[in-house]
Amino acid sequence: MKYGMRKPSLKKSFSARTKGRATRAVKKALIPGYGKKGMGILHPKKAIYNKVYRKTTFGLGDLFKLFK
Repeated sequence: MKYGMRKPSLKKSFSARTKGRATRAVKKALIPGYGKKGMGILHPKKAIYNKVYRKTTFGLGDLFKLFK
């Protein structure tokens, strides 16, 4: 498990903002419940990991939010 700052990646960031956004939009239109709160119950191990990861790491965007 990672703690602290995530290593920035322009390639992954760009991918998430373009292809990733389109993929999520399609899935949200086709799959009822996709992206809704509480769906982590379907994969509890992954949900726990993601919750801890989000609380213990931060990225460059989070640093900029602190200094606003």
